[in-house]
Amino acid sequence: MARTASLSGYLELLPEERLVELHMLDTLRRVFEAHGFSSIESRAVEPLEVLLGKGEIDKEVYAVSRIHDDDGAAAAAKHALHFDLTVPFARYVVENAGHLAFPFRRYQIQKVWRGERPQAGRFREFTQADIDIVGDGELPFRCDVEIALVMARALEALRIGEFTLRVNSRKLSEGFYRSIGLEDTAAVLRAVDKLEKIGAERVAAELVETAGASETQAEQALALARIRTSEPDVAPRVLDLLGDAAPDDLLRQGLEELTTVMAELTSRVPGRAEADLSIARGLDYYTGTVIETVLHGHEELGSVCSGGRYESLATKGRRSFPGVGLSIGLTRLLSALLDSGEVSASRKVPTAVYVTLREDQDWPAAQDVADQLRERGISAEVALSAEKFGKQIKYADRRGIPYVWFTDEQGRHEVKDIRSGQQTEADPASWSPAAVDLTPQIRFNDR
Repeated sequence: MARTASLSGYLELLPEERLVELHMLDTLRRVFEAHGFSSIESRAVEPLEVLLGKGEIDKEVYAVSRIHDDDGAAAAAKHALHFDLTVPFARYVVENAGHLAFPFRRYQIQKVWRGERPQAGRFREFTQADIDIVGDGELPFRCDVEIALVMARALEALRIGEFTLRVNSRKLSEGFYRSIGLEDTAAVLRAVDKLEKIGAERVAAELVETAGASETQAEQALALARIRTSEPDVAPRVLDLLGDAAPDDLLRQGLEELTTVMAELTSRVPGRAEADLSIARGLDYYTGTVIETVLHGHEELGSVCSGGRYESLATKGRRSFPGVGLSIGLTRLLSALLDSGEVSASRKVPTAVYVTLREDQDWPAAQDVADQLRERGISAEVALSAEKFGKQIKYADRRGIPYVWFTDEQGRHEVKDIRSGQQTEADPASWSPAAVDLTPQIRFNDR
């Protein structure tokens, strides 16, 4: 996939690469639907003021306007392409609440657009795959557990290689900060969220400058962020860091919730999760469980799947819709796997059989053969002209089609496996290819 793009930040796939993407999409749909999630698709365009109200993303939003607009609206756009699927989903829930049954389980696989600088693993147009569970007024905590479990199973089904869900609780972090006397917990979280990018020394300085922390408090906050373990119960290690300070109720609740999530993940998808208390998720709307996912061998991609719990991202008057959700950056993941050669398709096209022409007037009869194959789920393509058989076979080979079909003057049929050269008699009403050749196979190399 290392081709020169005519427009940077926009990924275009070759047919065999698209087959891999379709396999990933189908796999995710299968896993999500097996766990009771319904598919939705929201519009690509949202009011500009809504998108700009959800964080410091004004430079990333693509505004939308009509070029041929006489009133000058092109210079003052009112709408923009969505930069994620969470904000549109919040609007969707509010507008359709009367038609939805809560808790509402949704999955959404769609394009999003961000005007950021293109670089390895980052695109201006890309596909995200989201799952969320949203309640009306309240949402049981066990939904946090389930959303993490479903996503772990989805990533396993994709066979992308070894990965780790890095799990934390915002309640735990905020409760710890409050217990040691740091009241501006949002500022502390924003600073800690930069730990992997800027390092502990600069984070400590930022905690002192922007969060009002003493050097001792900054060191305690960093010590908390250094806790990383696959053991479900992190409470003893966290409480040891408090010294003489008493843990507040929010900290105790966060410890209990994180322990529950980790225990279930450890039991049901062993080896796939670790408690990582450096995970903060800088966006303010997260309120509980937060998750990021690292793909081993591709750490440069950052988190390939992230999200968490939110209590009031969607509201309608006094009515709130709490939820929990996770999102996969599918295009980022796909491009990395294709570039590394870790995944590929067994052939370029879905076609299994290429039906040749002996003479041009045989085309209707060749279509009859192809239709008999298609009726039994065998993808077939008919030659467009009666060129020499060598040219027809060469074309099929170039397309990656494994079988070529011949019909002689007496109407007898033979099929040739052009990989082995073996040619045998065949009946279009009953012949089938080997099961492995019926559809393109997705190969996971070096696994």
